[in-house]
Amino acid sequence: MVLRERTYEKELLDRDDIPFPDIARNMMELELINARLGGHAITCRGMASLALGTGAARRLQVLEVGSGGGDNLRAIARWAARNGMPLTLTGVDINPECVAYAQSRPQNEGIRFVCSDYRNLPQSVQPDIIFSSLFCHHFTDGELSQQLRWMQQRSRLGFFINDLHRHLLAYHSIRLLTKVFSRSYLVKNDAPLSVRRGFRRADWQRLFDDAGISTYDCRWQWAFRWLVCYKHP
Repeated sequence: MVLRERTYEKELLDRDDIPFPDIARNMMELELINARLGGHAITCRGMASLALGTGAARRLQVLEVGSGGGDNLRAIARWAARNGMPLTLTGVDINPECVAYAQSRPQNEGIRFVCSDYRNLPQSVQPDIIFSSLFCHHFTDGELSQQLRWMQQRSRLGFFINDLHRHLLAYHSIRLLTKVFSRSYLVKNDAPLSVRRGFRRADWQRLFDDAGISTYDCRWQWAFRWLVCYKHP
């Protein structure tokens, strides 16, 4: 298999007819993958790059687009507690089953979840920091350029993205790992497909150019992820 270009093949999770128990199983396994393979640590690095050193005396507003089961927001809540930083955390997701799952988790107490297309949020919603994790790869390049502009325009301090590196080793590794350990047909199908929908550095360069954003930081992270940060001047 050659992964020169991103595939636009849709993931099963993008469908609107997945039963709630299957969504719940998928969310639980994704949380485990994020924890074990360093995804939460990358998200916290993104937060640190934008939040630390701001000198803000007020409570910062943080918004995750495509928040799923809320595990990334919980990781940020733990990071903020360690750093003595008060935050207001909100997750938005277009999938009502994902929002219902997130709201059902007692660990998500104190986090607000909204069921909506992020583009339909009121203009008054202007958080300090916007971020996404494993969300961007669900979109076409054209949709992503618009998404980058939206995050730039709506954020006060900036935004960051935690997403996948499109690489053969990453593809075969996650395919084998989920084949052996996963009990979710969604994870088994979507995890390797997500890598095929992922990014290389040149993809990010093109996407930010198309969005008209010239200053950003793009860093490779273990295991086969990108952390892309934009900070308002």
